[in-house]
Amino acid sequence: MPHKQRYINGKVYRYGYTTGSCAAAATQAAVRALLQGDETPVVVLMTPSGTEVNISVYGYEREGDSVSCFVVKDSGDDPDVTNGIRVYARAQLTATAELEIKAGTGIGIVTKKGLPVELGLPAINPVPLQMIRNEAEKLRPAQQGLTVEISIPEGVEISKRTFNSRLGILGGISVLGTSGLVVPMSDEAFKESLSLDISVLREQGAEQVVLTPGNYGERFLQQYAPQLAGTAVNTSNFIGYMLHECVRYGFRKVLLAGHIGKLVKVAGGVFHTHSSVADARMEILASHYLLYSGDVEAFGKIMASNTTEEALDYIDTESGFFDELAATIRRKCEQHVYNQLQVEVVLFAGTDRLLGKTPTSSENTDCTDRS
Repeated sequence: MPHKQRYINGKVYRYGYTTGSCAAAATQAAVRALLQGDETPVVVLMTPSGTEVNISVYGYEREGDSVSCFVVKDSGDDPDVTNGIRVYARAQLTATAELEIKAGTGIGIVTKKGLPVELGLPAINPVPLQMIRNEAEKLRPAQQGLTVEISIPEGVEISKRTFNSRLGILGGISVLGTSGLVVPMSDEAFKESLSLDISVLREQGAEQVVLTPGNYGERFLQQYAPQLAGTAVNTSNFIGYMLHECVRYGFRKVLLAGHIGKLVKVAGGVFHTHSSVADARMEILASHYLLYSGDVEAFGKIMASNTTEEALDYIDTESGFFDELAATIRRKCEQHVYNQLQVEVVLFAGTDRLLGKTPTSSENTDCTDRS
């Protein structure tokens, strides 16, 4: 498939590839070259989003029983600090019957709790790690021992221009991506493209919209409320804008389903949730929990937490606090659109842990706690 594109107001915006897709593509190429002798210039990769992409491969090198190559990251029309970096994979035969995935230079090590990777391990997130493993397993004969090492040499310097050190990822960058694709993030163009999804739903006769800030929300809905999957619209960081667009297109009911790390910002009146605009997650979560529980010790621990996932360790999740927080988020959303929408809220953690919801949201979703 050609490079994925989106057309908005006569302009073409190209999607890019995540570091996870680059690592998986380089893995496929290195393993194929090692086992089959085929130094292909392009690999075909199926991303987790279901989009098939063609990714160019460069720099094959053979050394003994190993082959390495690299992919150049293309962020499409969303250039960021990782655009143009080289993502390497080195495949090597081993005497064991196992497949081992390792991280080399430029990939950070996790040193704080609250991230989706355990302490002390390389910062390769679960979806990219599975992508890398899948590409190697497709080509590896049974019982053939194989090690795949991913490295991003430029990651050491690039990490100094990211929030990684604050998050406790030291010595390099993370290998990221849940969909495998980077959506072009020209703010106005991207907002317009998101709004088109609302327009389409309205034309199809939908009476309510499910808004979710990203891929985690969509996955959560697929598990807990599959009947609503067809009405789910991604808001990205533009929650306030998308609420107003729902009003503009004549909707009166919205279900907002999101990860606590995103939606807690809305409880503080933050409707553009990108961390570069406003990142007061801990302050908002800690102050609301102190007001609810009076637990001063927990307040301090939440404030010192690395992520909202870690902060959950210091919150009594059975106390009803998150239902109360969901009600606060609902009130903020309805006030934001001058009470022209009825908003219900569902909060979750991870990809499948229900935390809380507004009382009438159960009419829209079957969100019983299955964690």
